[in-house]
Amino acid sequence: MKTLHKAFVIGATVLGFGFGAAAMPAVAAEGPHQQYAATKFDPVKMQERMDRRAQRMHDALKITPAQEGAWQAYLSALKSNMPQRAEFDRAAFKSMPAPERMEKRIEMTKSHIIRMENNLAATKTFYAQLTPEQQKLFDEKAGRFGHRAHAHKMRHHH
Repeated sequence: MKTLHKAFVIGATVLGFGFGAAAMPAVAAEGPHQQYAATKFDPVKMQERMDRRAQRMHDALKITPAQEGAWQAYLSALKSNMPQRAEFDRAAFKSMPAPERMEKRIEMTKSHIIRMENNLAATKTFYAQLTPEQQKLFDEKAGRFGHRAHAHKMRHHH
């Protein structure tokens, strides 16, 4: 966000000096973070990112044909536990009295815990199908698989 703001300020300054036509491509250019932010909640782009991460994990673990069913069941369980963004109405939430907002937060937290418990059960079932070598690799990579953005936020905000 700071980069975008900085680019805007620089672009506006250059425009003020009469170099508007030359400055526009520099202002309009987007880096990978701005591109990601622009598609962050696009369901199609989200699914594409999840599919690429899943494929990388599948390849890294070297899932065997005998394990493929467990892998697909695991992915299916994770996908079915994904939170639905449409359930949350920010405008309605902001207009609620404080006690109702707190109740809603508690309700959302309980829902999140249920999804985490379901994901844990699916992970344990899948994990049991892995060889010790695959389990070690899964242990190393699992923190970056599935909840990558949340883990990133936790590292930088605490």
